[in-house]
Amino acid sequence: MPILTVRHVTTYHYKQPVAFGEHRMMLRPRDDDDQIVLESELEISPTPSQIFWARDVFGNHVATARFAERASELRFKSTMRLRHTPTDFREADIEDFARSHPFAYSEKERSDLACFLTPLSQHPRLARWAAAFLREDGSADTHKLLVDMTQTINRTFKHVARHEKGVQDALQTLELASGSCRDLAMLMIAALRSLGFGARFVSGYLHLGDGEDDDGDVGGNTHAWIQAYIAGPGWVDFDPSSGMVGNRNLVRIAIVDEPREAIPLQGTSIGTASDHLAMKVAVKVAAAADAEAECSRVCMVAAG
Repeated sequence: MPILTVRHVTTYHYKQPVAFGEHRMMLRPRDDDDQIVLESELEISPTPSQIFWARDVFGNHVATARFAERASELRFKSTMRLRHTPTDFREADIEDFARSHPFAYSEKERSDLACFLTPLSQHPRLARWAAAFLREDGSADTHKLLVDMTQTINRTFKHVARHEKGVQDALQTLELASGSCRDLAMLMIAALRSLGFGARFVSGYLHLGDGEDDDGDVGGNTHAWIQAYIAGPGWVDFDPSSGMVGNRNLVRIAIVDEPREAIPLQGTSIGTASDHLAMKVAVKVAAAADAEAECSRVCMVAAG
């Protein structure tokens, strides 16, 4: 049961002191059964005149900051420690009636899942691509279908760093056979919803070992993946960018219906367009060797 530490720093630089409008932050990890937040600290410079914490309709932590000071630099530093429990997706955990697709969610499940069942695309090409994971009679083993789709996207689509705002349409991602992590996630969500699965977008952090990041960063980065709802285990994490199934190395910040609802940090500055010079983001995710090592560190500090 590893202990993960996440540090996320975003800094805005301006040519001259500017005023700031409200800034909305989604930086604190969710409190879920498989990840428990031990410590969470948010440092903002200049210091906000007001800061409010709330939960949105999906249970995500949202902070809103208001500012009275003008400054030529605005800096947000979020530091978190959490206990993370890796979980797998096993066929044996699926309810008997749901082990073969298609299956029907209960009436209550359909009501609760309504916004996560709404189709994202009616295009025949997307439907054909999703149907390729089914047998000729339209059936499939649920576990195999979900794992195969995750790993097929990883294997046949190019994962690229795309810095433009927004998300590609699922059909565009299919045609290009490439996309950012958020694009590949939305493709998989669109495909699963076309097959009748409840699926939702997840935003957070990916823990990486040295040299594992395609973008050259070491230790971790912001990331996006999906969850699908399966009777039995409930919401299960699938990362089409890496082909991984389960929550290993994934830290959830937000679960949402649409990616625009999970932007980590957004706000406004009041000045001229030329005042903005740069925005820099640095993310580091580190793991203690194991829970016992972390306990030893804490005990030593307390004894000292």
